[in-house]
Amino acid sequence: MYIPEHFQMETHFIYQSIEENPFSILVSESKSGMEATHLPLLLSDDKQSLVGHFAKPNPQKESVGKEVLCIFSGPHCYISPAWYETDRAVPTWNFTAVHVKGILNIVDDPEKIQKSLITLVNRFEPKDSKYQINSVDTNYTEGLKKGIVPFEIKITHIEGKQKLSQNHSIERRNLVIANLNSMSGENEKAIASLMRKSLNQ
Repeated sequence: MYIPEHFQMETHFIYQSIEENPFSILVSESKSGMEATHLPLLLSDDKQSLVGHFAKPNPQKESVGKEVLCIFSGPHCYISPAWYETDRAVPTWNFTAVHVKGILNIVDDPEKIQKSLITLVNRFEPKDSKYQINSVDTNYTEGLKKGIVPFEIKITHIEGKQKLSQNHSIERRNLVIANLNSMSGENEKAIASLMRKSLNQ
């Protein structure tokens, strides 16, 4: 990913971005060309791996031992030059993104598989939900496990980009923040918040 120095994301923000935006695009190369799957991926406790699973028919399961690319997209929005103090400007897009490269390996250990599935459900299921994966009929869940291919991606390279108008003056960045805050979209609000935080760093 092309990352100018002023758009470089610090390491702790990279991990935070993965945790806040876990729905990833996993890209790999196969005999028939490039393949991509949209799926949630969770960062391991030691931050050395990504954990997830494919549907069994997914051809990407053949990427065992190969390098794959996982793309995590954060908030993003259009930035209008009409918000600036001059007409000598062009439209742009502010966003955050993380790219993770790693080696994909299939997980066969039943305990690791069960732990990863429980962790995945607990990560997204509301705390007060009636659904509890541990209370689901074991025969039913064991049957469903036969339809998935759990995997672990050992991270070899990780990088993040946060394009938040850092290449503009503080005055102009404040104008952008004010305009974004006046809008109702979640992406606009999120980018405005990140821009405000970047000004205070």
